[in-house]
Amino acid sequence: MSRYLISRIGQALVVLWAAFTLSFVLLQALPGDAVLIKFLNPDFGLSQEQIADIRASYGADRSVTAQYLHALGNVLSGDFGYSIQAGVPVRQLLAENLPATLRLACLAFLAAVVLAFAVTLLSTFATFAWLRSAIQVLPSLFISLPVFWLGIMLIQIFSFRLRLVSVINPGPWEALILPVATIAVPISAPLAQILMRNLDAVAHQPFVTVARAKGASRAFAFWRHVLRNALLPTLAIAGVLFGELLAGAVVTETVFGLNGIGALTHKAVGNQDAAVLQAVVLFCAVAFVVITLFVDLASPLLDPRLRSKTGAPA
Repeated sequence: MSRYLISRIGQALVVLWAAFTLSFVLLQALPGDAVLIKFLNPDFGLSQEQIADIRASYGADRSVTAQYLHALGNVLSGDFGYSIQAGVPVRQLLAENLPATLRLACLAFLAAVVLAFAVTLLSTFATFAWLRSAIQVLPSLFISLPVFWLGIMLIQIFSFRLRLVSVINPGPWEALILPVATIAVPISAPLAQILMRNLDAVAHQPFVTVARAKGASRAFAFWRHVLRNALLPTLAIAGVLFGELLAGAVVTETVFGLNGIGALTHKAVGNQDAAVLQAVVLFCAVAFVVITLFVDLASPLLDPRLRSKTGAPA
């Protein structure tokens, strides 16, 4: 197990380095200069010499290689630099905006899991065949809905038409209802698809047939044997999808006017604030890698068949 753990941690570090390097290269390739975008404004009344001093203070006058090594060294020490537009440390901006995004992501993930299980159970135990077939089509419909379009439709229907949820000066929890639904619907689709496919595959396994032959009811066999064995692949994809929630927050927070990592990213893109964008990309990469690593390490604990592959004790 120790060799497997060391190998996975090493792979995770390589992924994080690659994410940092690739994002740095892409940000450097963008046209424009964040310092010039802000300080060339005539309202500041700055001379060319003063602007040059500002660029030097931010390290923008260094070579690309020097900037990369400087940024990498700062990140390794926990320093993400300063936001040119806000004039404060990027670490402070992340600390201020991260809680709102994590709250939105966690609630949306829980809602997606509940919705996926509801769709799966209805497609399994619905009385009529036509109803089961109709429910099985829902995940394909959910995953095809663009997030921005779904958010606008939910606002139009539940806020403007039915007046059930306010989007103008809502309460702290009321403001999360529609954004959570906007993210949860498309995220629930792959969960439901994989869970339904696994349930169907496990239900035809010999041990389930033996359990039914011994007198187990369909419901007992489902909860005791089928569902338990079908959950592991769903757990793996659930970890990946939770990492994707952070990326989905960019669009959702913009549509609903929420403050969080998504809104921070949207502003940083408009201002070409490279330090903020670099930190957001690295944060998303860390979240994705940590969740994936956790799922990989937890899987052998749930499925003894995987322990021999990872070297974990049986």
